[in-house]
Amino acid sequence: MGTVARYQKLSLYGKALVCFIAASQIALATIFIMLGADQIFQFLYDSAQKLKAMPAGWAVLSAAIGGDYAQGYSPTSLTTFTYIVIVSIPPLVGKSTVITVCGFAYGVKAFSFVAPAACIGAAFTFICLRCFFHERVRRYTRNKEHWRALEAVVATKGLPLVVLIRLAPIPWTYSNALFASIESVRFWQFMVATVVYTPKLFVMVFIASRVAKFSDGQQRSEMDSTTKWINGLSIVLGASIAFAAGWLVWRLTDSEMRKMKALPQDLDDMAVDTLYSLEVGVPLPGEHLSDDLNGNGALRLDSSSDNLSVM
Repeated sequence: MGTVARYQKLSLYGKALVCFIAASQIALATIFIMLGADQIFQFLYDSAQKLKAMPAGWAVLSAAIGGDYAQGYSPTSLTTFTYIVIVSIPPLVGKSTVITVCGFAYGVKAFSFVAPAACIGAAFTFICLRCFFHERVRRYTRNKEHWRALEAVVATKGLPLVVLIRLAPIPWTYSNALFASIESVRFWQFMVATVVYTPKLFVMVFIASRVAKFSDGQQRSEMDSTTKWINGLSIVLGASIAFAAGWLVWRLTDSEMRKMKALPQDLDDMAVDTLYSLEVGVPLPGEHLSDDLNGNGALRLDSSSDNLSVM
């Protein structure tokens, strides 16, 4: 299904959200052009340094983080740690922004608290949704045929597909909620996939740390040509690796889901559509029940997959 066709199938709310996102991107690009890159990045660098020096937030996670771990970091790093945990909870967003700020403020060493914070936030979200919002989540997904199709595909493929979906370019918050809503995904599988995901966080922190060096006018003026080229190439290389990895993982995920023989092709297609909708960050189009669903929302599979039970 093409992009235009997907847009046309969206509800009025979905179309409005897409238009809002597009308008926001255009506005940001306009501001960037009008103010200039130097002024914007200098402001970001100065703000990150002020954040690093803030003498507040030391008690936010002091009970959760050991004293040895906290040594060598300013109190604000614990606050940033907390922010990463908080933005892992749906419907909150901003994980990428917070991690980028960490790279700006603390450099590459920020990864040492970014990765644990992301894992803790993901685990907290998974457990909360499973334990406290289980019935509400099930009521929401029970009659969503796209969601049920994805659940059936994940149940058939297991951990390898869970890891691929985790690595796919799906927004962090949506990904956490997605796995919590799929009952066939076990907590240990979710955490293994989350740990495998952490190298992507390192790439984000690394790129931000390199950009920070160019953002400060004083540091930039002190660099010789060789240093500038090395830093510039490292940024391009890091971004290229992140983009290539995301594209490759998405292609592998799509291929694995579409070539499965245990499920009907239409269920595979619906599962892929669900992931695509999560990737672009817009709600699924209005869904109508089909013959693939029983009255209680359970998947009704053909004879090739009668042994699969997804309740």
